[in-house]
Amino acid sequence: LDTLEKWVTEIFSEIPNNGLPKPSFGHLTQPFDTPEFHKLYRVVPIRKVHSLSITWALPPQEQYYRVKPLHYISWLVGHEGKGSVLSLLRKKFWALALYGGNGETGFEQNSTYSIFSISVTLTDEGYKHFYEVCFSAAWFSYSVANVWKDDSVLFCLQVAHIVFQYVKMLQQRGPDKRQVIWEEIQKIEANEFHYQEQTDPVDYVESLCENLQLFPKEDFLTGDQLLFEYKPEV
Repeated sequence: LDTLEKWVTEIFSEIPNNGLPKPSFGHLTQPFDTPEFHKLYRVVPIRKVHSLSITWALPPQEQYYRVKPLHYISWLVGHEGKGSVLSLLRKKFWALALYGGNGETGFEQNSTYSIFSISVTLTDEGYKHFYEVCFSAAWFSYSVANVWKDDSVLFCLQVAHIVFQYVKMLQQRGPDKRQVIWEEIQKIEANEFHYQEQTDPVDYVESLCENLQLFPKEDFLTGDQLLFEYKPEV
């Protein structure tokens, strides 16, 4: 360790410190406020696979790294047990897998915005029900009364609607009664951190250098992995 410290000092001590603040692009608000974003895009895949991806652009979440709200929500969305989105879709033979979360890369997490995505791997049957009849347009008469002239007209986004229903349920119930889930996630992440396999030194140093730009010095080693505080208001 002493030898490594000596090498780092010799190699990097001559790099000048300009005393400049970390660049921030927080003034560039709502980068996805364009007509192109609020649309449904169908992309023809190279291989035979059906996948539905739903993406939300959120305010930047970097400041909440001690709480990690998106990580918490991804666990709830990605749950595969009874009562989950995936269990219902599998029961209908519509989906094979579901993933939700934030990649924590520079594109998905920065000082301008944060991205949260849910991706569903569909079966052939699920693809047929992706954009099909589901529930009465009368349910939406308050907002689209001029579009639908007949209350008996039915329409839907079957798979997408189930996903949105689940997210809406999480929002309505709130996080207050789910602290035990957050604490379970906290314990799991702590165990993974303490018992993780040794990584390549170069990759580890690169990761730490990135953390230097994101977290205060006391959290350089753990800021991107551990959950520290439970704040339901966040």
